[in-house]
Amino acid sequence: MDTTSKLALIIDDPDLPKMHRDIAKKVQNQERISFDEGVYLYEHGELAYLGVLANYIREAKHGDNTYFNRNFHLEPTNLCVYDCKFCSYSRLIKQKAEGWELTMEEMLDIVKKYDNEPVTEVHIVGGVLPQYDVAFYSALFTAIKKHRPELHVKALTPVEYHYIFKKAKIDYASGMKLMKEAGLESMPGGGAEIFHPEIRDQIAKDKCTADQWLAIHEEWHKLGMRSNATMLYGHIERFEHRVDHMERLRQLQDKTGGFQTFIPLKFRNQHNQMDHVPEVSVIEDLRNYAIARIYMDNFDHIKAYWAMISRQTAQLSLNFGVDDIDGTLDDTTKIYSMAGAEEQTPAMSTQEVANLIKQVKRRPIERDTLYNVIKDYTDVVFDDEVKPQYYKLPVVN
Repeated sequence: MDTTSKLALIIDDPDLPKMHRDIAKKVQNQERISFDEGVYLYEHGELAYLGVLANYIREAKHGDNTYFNRNFHLEPTNLCVYDCKFCSYSRLIKQKAEGWELTMEEMLDIVKKYDNEPVTEVHIVGGVLPQYDVAFYSALFTAIKKHRPELHVKALTPVEYHYIFKKAKIDYASGMKLMKEAGLESMPGGGAEIFHPEIRDQIAKDKCTADQWLAIHEEWHKLGMRSNATMLYGHIERFEHRVDHMERLRQLQDKTGGFQTFIPLKFRNQHNQMDHVPEVSVIEDLRNYAIARIYMDNFDHIKAYWAMISRQTAQLSLNFGVDDIDGTLDDTTKIYSMAGAEEQTPAMSTQEVANLIKQVKRRPIERDTLYNVIKDYTDVVFDDEVKPQYYKLPVVN
């Protein structure tokens, strides 16, 4: 049964609560759900019901297309002036022995390592330190673009930009213009965490506020540039905090249209100051992806980081609103593994990513950072494949 038929059955089911059917009708009619309806879905939406609604939207927007890119991470340092309670990655400056600080030359050496590889994006993000300032990052972006002009530079979050612009005594608009001129081409979505001050003050008190995070993205969008957005879920926040977070993003997207992708990030509880907080289940992961797809009606894409949630959960998410599972990574990031993610060496070949998507009957589409299609791998037979292979769908127990 296709998703349209499944949605019609929900709408016509007299045994379902009226609110369930009313929200399903809104999805069918491409109408926006309200804040209260978003909270209602978190409180009362069962997984199967949410999956039908989210999958309907996902397939209306993208069919079976599932996007990935060939990328690598460049992480300048894991030392940081901030003390976020959930972070397993960063080390305070007083813990310097446990950290790393890369020089400009070392960073460029990492970029040059990929000179003969068909990667399309370098993703630059890490800790915040005084020496990594406006001049440093401007020089780094310029050097990368000079060395490899076609490599897309996706770099830094408002956490870094707020810090370096304040240090340089320049406003956000001037700072983002400088970054664009230096070679920055898009912004990742990190540093958003949870916007509501009730939670943000407890888990990330020192760094930029929600309004500052949003303001920096808005200035970037005014330049005609694109960015992503994230939400850290599954810790001490309540459902209304998640919806508040998505509502603020949805409002800015209405205003600028500059966001490409929304990325829910699962809280992992190893090696951080919140290790007493239990992690949410895979069921809650899938419910959260589905509600994000339903609520974020003006975002084109919902992404699941396979390196954070596991390959199998990423496969499952493709039936709960997700249409992007990120990239090949090549074990260039420690952000997820240091927090206890299943993937301790997060690397997949293009063949592995394509097959992961094919196993759940979706179409693997290699994209660039701005979602231009590079190659459809649906019918590609890789050199070492002697015959078609068939796989069982993963099952949630």
